[in-house]
Amino acid sequence: MLQKIKRFFDDNVLTNANSNSTDNEHAVRLAMASLMIEVAESDYHDAPEERESVLKIIKDSFDLSDTETNEIVELARQEHAESIDYFQFTSLINQHYSAAERIELIEKLWIIAFADNELDKHEEHVIRRIADLIHVAHSDFMKTKLKVLNAAQA
Repeated sequence: MLQKIKRFFDDNVLTNANSNSTDNEHAVRLAMASLMIEVAESDYHDAPEERESVLKIIKDSFDLSDTETNEIVELARQEHAESIDYFQFTSLINQHYSAAERIELIEKLWIIAFADNELDKHEEHVIRRIADLIHVAHSDFMKTKLKVLNAAQA
C-alpha cells in the first residue's frame, strides 16, 4: 500500500527531492483523507453531498487536480477498509500537525458531517473520538462544530 501511495505522489503531486520528507507528507495526507472517509461513512448512509465534500476538501487542502483527488480518495478508501482503528492515522496527525492544523482538521470533519444537512450520532461520535486522539480541546471541538453549523444554516 505504501508503495502505491508513494508512486501516486511521486508521479502526480510532489517534486521535493527529500524522499523521507515526502514519504511523511504522503502518509499524513493519506491519514487525513482516511479520517475524512471514516466520518463520511460512519452513518452507514452513502450521501452524495458528503462524498462531494470529501473530494472538495482534499482537492483544496492539497491543491490537487480532479484525477489526483480521485486517486488519493481511492487510496484512502482502501487504507480505511484495511484499518482496525484510528491510531495509525491520528498518530501521524499528532506527529506532523500543529495544534492549529489539528483544529482545522476537526473543522473539516464537521463540514463533511454537515454536508447532507444531517448530523448523525455516529458522525458526531467519530469526530469526538478523533478530536480526543489528536488532542483537540473540547472547547475547540465545540467551537468548530458551531462554526460549521452556523455556516451551513446561513
